[in-house]
Amino acid sequence: MLARLFPDRFVPVLLATIVVASLLPVRGSAVPVAQGISTAAIVLLFFLNGVRLPRHEVLHGIRNWKLQGGTFAFCFGAMALFGLGAQALTAPLLPPTLALGFLFLGILPSTVQSATAASSMAGGNVAASVVAAALLNLAGVFLSPLLFAALAGKAGAIHGAAALRIVAILLLPFLAGQAAQRWLRPLVLRHRGLATLMDRTAIATAVYVAFSAAVVGGIWTQLDGREIAIVLGVDALLLGCAFGGTWLLGGLLALRWPDRITLLFSGAQKSLAVGAPLAATLFPSAIAGMVLLPILVYHMAQLILSAWIAPALARHQEV
Repeated sequence: MLARLFPDRFVPVLLATIVVASLLPVRGSAVPVAQGISTAAIVLLFFLNGVRLPRHEVLHGIRNWKLQGGTFAFCFGAMALFGLGAQALTAPLLPPTLALGFLFLGILPSTVQSATAASSMAGGNVAASVVAAALLNLAGVFLSPLLFAALAGKAGAIHGAAALRIVAILLLPFLAGQAAQRWLRPLVLRHRGLATLMDRTAIATAVYVAFSAAVVGGIWTQLDGREIAIVLGVDALLLGCAFGGTWLLGGLLALRWPDRITLLFSGAQKSLAVGAPLAATLFPSAIAGMVLLPILVYHMAQLILSAWIAPALARHQEV
């Protein structure tokens, strides 16, 4: 029953992380230690991402410009505008940092593993999914902070210290992974399970530290049932716009069925693997958890929705 409710095992891990952070948040002298561990985990995460993302496949896949261009435009264009609209819609109803979280959700790149896995399960173009994930995440390291700064106004201003943290914690490890790809990529691919475990541990650690700070700052006393319901409702609306919009765009572009499936999952999903570290880099720890709440809900919902949709698409293709 749990497997049917949570087809992706990472969903209950994230739920457990939020519960543990709510009951046992990091406090006092333990905070710098936890932040140091989280930073080290983020550095490792982006180094592994750099090792895994294949440069030669990216260059080869760019030739499918209709699919890759549509995915890129939807992920960073349409979704950023949807996020901006959601922020404007909820600004009078929610705390400012929580409403800002919807814009933050919109500017993030797509997931890597889950979008590719869902595309494979649905009978999509797996090679193109790998390329789309690589392109979106390569671009997201640079583009997501710039988009956020451009659309968020004063709230998204990236100061010198934040810019240096982005370079040191996200960009340099990623570039180092790309440089070491020739030697380390075969090893990482041979141990996919261990690499995925390290990825998810890094994400859960970043979420735990950020959410702990939000709990200590009083997130559960600041939010009432009405505001939590608004977050759930707006995230559901964004999911509908994302999955419906990518499917419609695939039809308008007259993509082949496998490519349309790839566009669906690569364009509609959003990456917590980038979101959690980026929030920890851009925002003070006291508000990072509040900003992360919309992407946390969205991420868990997209994993469940994708795992439900993919088998149905595969069955439709077999008919």
